[in-house]
Amino acid sequence: MMNLIFGFGGQELILVAFVVLLLFGGKKLPELMKGMGKGIREFNNAKANIEQEVKESMKEVEDGKS
Repeated sequence: MMNLIFGFGGQELILVAFVVLLLFGGKKLPELMKGMGKGIREFNNAKANIEQEVKESMKEVEDGKS
């Protein structure tokens, strides 16, 4: 049996999609997905910025020791 996303199989994903459709309706769904996409994009940008700052700090520390 194949796990697709987060350990959910096909039937579970269909059930989750159906529940989301019932809760938010067809008209609100694109707006919800757009907001989720924007949030994920902002999270990934923040994560990349933090990683870059940590790498720069580590390089400064290494350069200071030499």
